Amino acid sequence: MAGVRAVGVAAATANQAAHLRPPLGNIIRTFRYRDSHSRSLVEHNLSPSSTRKRCRHDHARSATSPSCDTASTENALDLSSRQPPSIPPPLQGVKVVDLTRVLAGPYCTMLLADLGADVIKIEHPKGGDDTRAWGPPFAQPSSKSSLPPPPKGKEDYWASLPPESAYFLSVNRSKRSITVDLKSREGLAIIKRLVQQADVVVENYLPGKLASMGMGYEQMKGWKHDIIYASITGYGQTGPFSPSAGYDVVIAADAGLFHITGEADRPPVKIGVAMTDLTTGLYVHGAIMAALIGRSKTGQGVHIDASLFESQIASLANIASNYLIAGQEAGRHGTSHPSIVPYQVFPTKDGFLMVGAGNDGQFKLLASLLGRPDLAADSRYSTNIARVAHRDGLIALLSSLLQQHTSADWLAQINGRIPAAPIRNIAQTFAHPQARARGVVTQVDHPRAGRIKIASPAVQYGESKMPVTRPPPVLGQHTDEVLAELAYSEDEVRALRQAGAIGR
Repeated sequence: MAGVRAVGVAAATANQAAHLRPPLGNIIRTFRYRDSHSRSLVEHNLSPSSTRKRCRHDHARSATSPSCDTASTENALDLSSRQPPSIPPPLQGVKVVDLTRVLAGPYCTMLLADLGADVIKIEHPKGGDDTRAWGPPFAQPSSKSSLPPPPKGKEDYWASLPPESAYFLSVNRSKRSITVDLKSREGLAIIKRLVQQADVVVENYLPGKLASMGMGYEQMKGWKHDIIYASITGYGQTGPFSPSAGYDVVIAADAGLFHITGEADRPPVKIGVAMTDLTTGLYVHGAIMAALIGRSKTGQGVHIDASLFESQIASLANIASNYLIAGQEAGRHGTSHPSIVPYQVFPTKDGFLMVGAGNDGQFKLLASLLGRPDLAADSRYSTNIARVAHRDGLIALLSSLLQQHTSADWLAQINGRIPAAPIRNIAQTFAHPQARARGVVTQVDHPRAGRIKIASPAVQYGESKMPVTRPPPVLGQHTDEVLAELAYSEDEVRALRQAGAIGR
């Protein structure tokens, strides 16, 4: 979601980079961070060998009733097998001021935090990021007596806050949070002082909004000549739709994604997660990394102009190419593929199975497994071009055959020889033996919610993933800490709080 607000920071010169690489021994197996109000945090990244010993099951056994449930997944974690990443966090020492809200921007800055950047999330004193109120579900501690005490003097404030929403927790790990009223003169001064020590600013305001508040790219460039300033909007900084706010579902409709999503004879549907937001966050994360490399070579910053609209169009991939090269309009195909048959979900005796016979050899094997080897010799089905032309008849025939046995039975017969998988729900996904082997869940101790589980970073560097250094922050948890780093005295902080420039 763009067209709201954001600021992020990330970049290091070549000279700085030499000082950003701590000894590998500093990255230990049980990661702890220095924060007097949050307890130690542990990232559960498992080696495949240790996990396989505890939960061996193949696709067939786990197709519909996986034997490792959520609890057993947690109990199987083996910290002694964890290895540190093969490289230290590459953005360690880089400071990011994050003025983004909701999803696209926070997802981008979380990826920077995963790589070691110090991401300082700027939130409004009243309510903070919109997603803090998006629920249920909310994270609730199993026992309040097990939580550490709130910071001194913050007891009433922390007690007044709503519970931590699962949505907010999903995209804000490893960040610090400060509350600032950006419309106040004092708040602007805080941002200026932050940016002067920062590397990257990421924002998702409407085009021109921050400039009108004294925080546009040209203004921040005056504060820090080599600042990298990334803007995330719905439609970009220029063009007739530039003033329009950007919402994932609106852009998905406006830029082709809804048109190709759903069944052919049914209305368009939205996909299950906000992929346009997430794709944009990934693009901007990559753009910031490229800008950091560029700055290390030239000493110059840059204004990154990214939009949900262009990110979505760029992600149309082969669908876009089909139109641009051949003038071929796309349609909705459900789970099937417009150019490959069979390549879709089929009903089985007890559920559904995704089968992707992507070439003629795989189709020949599938036909044999189904007890109909003659299909591969039939001129209507012997080549993919022929199968596409005779799609309806073949799909009806394959559906009737696959419904004769259960998903687990078919997976046992296929045994990895052609691409196939059951349709898993979310619980089954996290209980998947491969998910367990790759450590896709991290547990952190949150100062208000207690021990919670969050998704781990997706990428492994050599032996392990980058450490999650902090739980998602409480609203304004680090305001005093960050202001002290900016050389504000205790009396000045007290005055800022009395003036309403910062939160409680």
